[in-house]
Amino acid sequence: MTAAHREAAGGPGCGRRPAFGAALAAALALAAAYTLALGLRRHEAAASHQQPTPEAWFVAPTPTSALLVKAGRALFLSSCAHCHGADATGDEGPDLHGEEASDRYIATIINRGIKGEMPSFRKKLGAADIVKLTAYLRSLPVGP
Repeated sequence: MTAAHREAAGGPGCGRRPAFGAALAAALALAAAYTLALGLRRHEAAASHQQPTPEAWFVAPTPTSALLVKAGRALFLSSCAHCHGADATGDEGPDLHGEEASDRYIATIINRGIKGEMPSFRKKLGAADIVKLTAYLRSLPVGP
């Protein structure tokens, strides 16, 4: 079989191989770039105080009682009042009266913080503390 026959039959030397090699090289370069970007993203997340938290599909509403509200107020005064004000009407942080966010969202913000605006309290406050804070926030009247 001559080289012309091999080329016509799609065999070695047909001219299709260089295109396949280029496509394979491009795919491998893309995969390497994606892997590198994913690694950098994970590294940045590990260096940040804003770590993802495992989320449950269903989170029951925060229970409220006079004891939880009282304990939540004490935590608020020690951890939050310097930005949100002692009466939660806002200072550096926003007014928290009549907050309409879900309990889950509030817990996420307390845990993760808001980059450039609010620090993460994950290391300082546990889940029970966040329940107390949420109960206190829910007890605040709509107007100051």
